[in-house]
Amino acid sequence: MTRVLTGLQPSGLLHIGNYFGAVEPMVRLQGESEMFMFIPDYHAITVPQKPAELRRNILFATAVYLAAGIDPKKTVLFQQSAVSQHTELGWILNCIAKMGELGRMTQFKDKSTGKGENVSVGLFDYPVLMAADILLYDTQAVPVGADQKQHVELARDLAIRFNKTFGDTFVVPEPLIRKEGARLMGLDSTEKKMSKSAASPKNYISLMDDAAAVEKKIKAAVTDSGTEVKAGPNRPALTNLLTIFSLVSGKTVAELEKNHEGKEYGAFKTDLAEAVNAWSAPLQMKIRELLADEAALVAVLKAGAEKARVVAEKKMQAVRTKIGVALT
Repeated sequence: MTRVLTGLQPSGLLHIGNYFGAVEPMVRLQGESEMFMFIPDYHAITVPQKPAELRRNILFATAVYLAAGIDPKKTVLFQQSAVSQHTELGWILNCIAKMGELGRMTQFKDKSTGKGENVSVGLFDYPVLMAADILLYDTQAVPVGADQKQHVELARDLAIRFNKTFGDTFVVPEPLIRKEGARLMGLDSTEKKMSKSAASPKNYISLMDDAAAVEKKIKAAVTDSGTEVKAGPNRPALTNLLTIFSLVSGKTVAELEKNHEGKEYGAFKTDLAEAVNAWSAPLQMKIRELLADEAALVAVLKAGAEKARVVAEKKMQAVRTKIGVALT
């Protein structure tokens, strides 16, 4: 079976782009792949975090995974910081990574713009830790949005470089990019993806937005010129809205276009809001039920970490021997 790994940063503002880009594909894959899924809490601290809030968000992300259908019996679900081999391998890979490689990372450029020397080393360096996350488990496929493909390419480069220098050690991973829905664009602008760090909450639909908030955001969403509910290369706003509609309803974009033929944007947006709310209501109920039992969520993460450590330590024993630090 193909070994697949992914992580979703712990945030209280997980949105439908996160869900359909990272979570839903894993639910689909867990029956046909060997799954490793983790909460990347060390990635989260590359920007300032309030400790109590970070703890809540770790549990929230876990609840989202489970509510979506991730089965701990089929998927190794764990907390990144509970497996120390991630940071150990991260340091070793730092020693073969190049400053130029990291400086070219698009996400670093976007997130560091205007911050000058106040940018943390962690924000600059986290793609190396991400490479360690991937390579530690002999990951063959990494489900990512198009914007994260560059990070998987770095993991590939580091694996190849290490293997060439020290001998065959790491599997060279492949990015697994969903053809539709992996990169939902913002509701307020189609020039940037839907993001929980966006300046305005009108950019995204949170997984926990209530019905009124969803309706308000969709009614305010940007549209293309004209009145036809049609997707296309020159209609990015309607393409984005129709993609969301397709993801939450299970209908194809072509079916939705036909269903809304002759209808105005207002009627289309009303139908879209109703579809989003019908999809999110049962998910929200399940998430709240899971969050009511924190001890059970912690137990799931601990059990997963024990399984992950077995695999991670086996790989690290090989790495330590290869680089010459293992004395026994």
